[in-house]
Amino acid sequence: MSVSNKIRGSIQKTSWIRKMFEEGALRKAKYGPENVFDFSLGNPNLEPPAKVGEILRELASTSSSGMHRYMPNAGFVETRKAVADYLSNLNNFSFSYDDIVMTVGAAGGINIVMKAILNPGDEVIVPAPYFMEYNFYIDNYGGIPKIVNTNPDFSLDIVAIEKAIHSNTKAVLITNPNNPTGKVYKKEELNQLGELLTQYSQRCGEPIYLISDEPYRKIIYNGLRCPSIFDAYLETFLVTSFSKDISLPGERIGYIAMHPLIADKDIIIEGLILCNRILGYVNAPALMQRLIPFLLEDSVDVKLYQKKRDTLCRGLEAAGYHFLIPDGTFYLFPETPIPDDVEFVSSLQEENILTVPGIGFGGPGHFRIAYCVEDETIEKALPGFARVMEKYR
Repeated sequence: MSVSNKIRGSIQKTSWIRKMFEEGALRKAKYGPENVFDFSLGNPNLEPPAKVGEILRELASTSSSGMHRYMPNAGFVETRKAVADYLSNLNNFSFSYDDIVMTVGAAGGINIVMKAILNPGDEVIVPAPYFMEYNFYIDNYGGIPKIVNTNPDFSLDIVAIEKAIHSNTKAVLITNPNNPTGKVYKKEELNQLGELLTQYSQRCGEPIYLISDEPYRKIIYNGLRCPSIFDAYLETFLVTSFSKDISLPGERIGYIAMHPLIADKDIIIEGLILCNRILGYVNAPALMQRLIPFLLEDSVDVKLYQKKRDTLCRGLEAAGYHFLIPDGTFYLFPETPIPDDVEFVSSLQEENILTVPGIGFGGPGHFRIAYCVEDETIEKALPGFARVMEKYR
């Protein structure tokens, strides 16, 4: 047998996002790229800020020695210090470079945290809808995903989370702002979650960790802010990347920040650094690490994503779709007019519109539209969205 039974089974359950992306490639070859409207993958279409290219050219032309050598496995001290200073200015706590590990994107960071904290059989609570790759990240290290529903408006259901906690609970994993819903969790609900985890951690005698995946935290609309997870709870890891806010997904650069007051801090940082090395990442890319200190305050022009959101929402609302307007990210998660979201998404395919069924995110009865595409793609797809909705009226 060419692959393990476990991987064979995982392939069969693999990401809906990739399935739809591959379908898009087939349809583009058949009908022409201009006639296929691909909303399947959250691949930012905005180019990085001009500053990125300027700094990269300067770094690449430097004559300094050692630019591309190995560095400490946690990352360059100067980069980690820049991240720590940035976080200190944003939060009510003072971070040091010892609280930061540079990672190969947020996915690499989450895997590192999971390997560092999980024992076989430990459970990780994940509110749905959620990014389905989390199932694999948790399973990689013998953990068990424990999926709980959110409220109808996609806010955290604290009662449901509490009911899911028991002696094997090791962590709660959230995405804020959320993929696929675009929901930004409010300070009040994060504080409630923090109080709940504090209570149960004290009762159990060891911490239940809170892991917040935040690559979209700068892509927020209408003056909203993403609250500090560190203000809500001490036993916290923030994992993020520069893939979305600076449009650098292909460069695979991110970081883990742990709360400065987290318990057992010394052994945790040693565990994170070890896992960074033995998982095969070794360290985050050197050139990208040297770039990051110059870009911590920057992002793409979020107003452009808001314009795309508003165009899409107006068009879908006129066609009769029901949805909650997203607070952030570049995703919309409308309801499907029939219970079978896979069937509905298949009907959209007949109009060469590629979206992802909500079941792929633990949110059946919905579908996800990634509107990080050209404005023309949105505008040309709207008639097709309307025709499919009319079919199911």
